Amino acid sequence: MSEERLTFKEMCARFDVTPRTLRYYEYIELLNPEKEGRSRFYTPREVARMTLILRGRRFGFSLEELRQWLLIYDEEGTDAQMQAWVELADRQLVALRKQQEELVESITDLQKLRDDVAKDLG
Repeated sequence: MSEERLTFKEMCARFDVTPRTLRYYEYIELLNPEKEGRSRFYTPREVARMTLILRGRRFGFSLEELRQWLLIYDEEGTDAQMQAWVELADRQLVALRKQQEELVESITDLQKLRDDVAKDLG
């Protein structure tokens, strides 16, 4: 059974990331490609991990939080990882809602200031 493997260049293209980003994710042990000489190959497992990493970044999770979360799967399995996910998501939802409130307040303040200045202009 042969799994499709992506080269370093294909992985960068698939996920629209720079080579520097991909190397960094390897350096901090988020990804662990197979190595043959100087070449790196990414298995479906690594592709799935990259998908999770980028989704997690979009939700505002730190790389360290994501690394720890992925490590739970390796050490404790799916159930433990999903429980940790719920806890991480709950924490992040609180933080995002706070940011949302602050953003709404900033927009309101800026709109008022803009309107006041525009009114003074005539």
